[in-house]
Amino acid sequence: MARQGAMAMELNPISSAGEQTVGADIEALVGRLYPICRSITGDGVRKTLSILSEHIAIRRIEIPTGMEVFDWTIPEEWNIRDAYIADLLGRRIVDFGANSLHVVSYSVPVHQIMSMSELRPHLHILPDQPDLIPYRTSYYNRNWGFCLSRNQLEAMGDGPFEVRIDATLEPGSLTIGEIFIPGEIAEEILISTHICHPSMANDNCSGLAIAAFIAARAERAGLRHSLRVLFVPGTIGSLAWLALNDAETWRIAHGLVITGLGDRGDFTYKRSRLGNARIDRAAVHVLSGCGGDPKIIDFSPWGYDERQYCSPGLNLPVGRLTRSPHGEFPEYHSSADDLTFVSAEALEEALVAIEDIIAVIDQDRTYRSTNQKGEPRLGKYGLYRTVAGQSGKVPEMAMLWVLNLSDGRNSLLDIAQRSGQPFSEIRMAADALHGAGLLEDVSKRAG
Repeated sequence: MARQGAMAMELNPISSAGEQTVGADIEALVGRLYPICRSITGDGVRKTLSILSEHIAIRRIEIPTGMEVFDWTIPEEWNIRDAYIADLLGRRIVDFGANSLHVVSYSVPVHQIMSMSELRPHLHILPDQPDLIPYRTSYYNRNWGFCLSRNQLEAMGDGPFEVRIDATLEPGSLTIGEIFIPGEIAEEILISTHICHPSMANDNCSGLAIAAFIAARAERAGLRHSLRVLFVPGTIGSLAWLALNDAETWRIAHGLVITGLGDRGDFTYKRSRLGNARIDRAAVHVLSGCGGDPKIIDFSPWGYDERQYCSPGLNLPVGRLTRSPHGEFPEYHSSADDLTFVSAEALEEALVAIEDIIAVIDQDRTYRSTNQKGEPRLGKYGLYRTVAGQSGKVPEMAMLWVLNLSDGRNSLLDIAQRSGQPFSEIRMAADALHGAGLLEDVSKRAG
């Protein structure tokens, strides 16, 4: 689908053969974020935000342990320095330094000599995927554990083993990253992505990198709407931000949760709880022109942070954009979600799709034709081809659709959906007709 234009400025322009593209830039950022051990709290989140801040300034919000956020409580802060299972000669069999997925997130500290029978209840594998390390967490129950491949487990023997997790779990804070770019109006477009997953490229280094690029490019291009980008630990982070900003959530007029955007699957869009919000219609319209076989699914109270933004007391118009849905691809939540699982092309395509959705939202207007009885003579206004059979600068069919449906009730997005014309062409036609005095803007002014 053609770019809509509102966010065409790029950090590094998409360039000719031999030069780096924006997709490669995003992929490089994913590569820097990938090794970091992140969790719902801790220095891994802060290190991640520091790297993202090289692209655009990010405000950090620190929420202290013990603070009540709706029905939840901010937990103690978890940080880990090292962890391993070793034989008694000191040779590491399982090493956190090799892959941060090896330790169950939020494991309490431990240092013991253990037999396999003692250790086995604390070991997690993927029985049907013998080469892969699973991702496991124990956020709200004090426990500890290691994740390893089935092949590693089968080669370990009976022990004894030295088992060590050098970690702290103590009062601290939960960290949220926030970018706010004011626009011409107070209504906001929200982009939200989770920052709590360690060492998985698609879920969700892809979302983190793309969100930072979206914000940096939007800041340079300028938007009519205000733009807010959140980097939040899953569930507890979005709840904390919503609790702190409960009185201001009315400003969120459109929103997207983004995750899992670097793999080679087709796009999947999950509708908001409202089901037919403008963000839902804009996403469907844009994705229909992206190629492949995009999938549109209805809202359900399961998934990522969209279920918090769409909770009944808020009911915000927030959908979710991914590629392969979570839990439906074999690499999900495992060591197979590595840097080879994502591609520059997929990352760039996702960036363009999100920017096009934002552009549709930002540029949508409602007009009323100043010629309600019959269509105007376009040639009189320099808008009609001078020789039959030639193509004009402005798509003629798009102009006719805009003139016919601009009755003060249909927005440009409505017209694009009904006509099947790309939004970019409908907007181009509306701009030309408005400039010629053939349309009056009757959009509801916000802010």
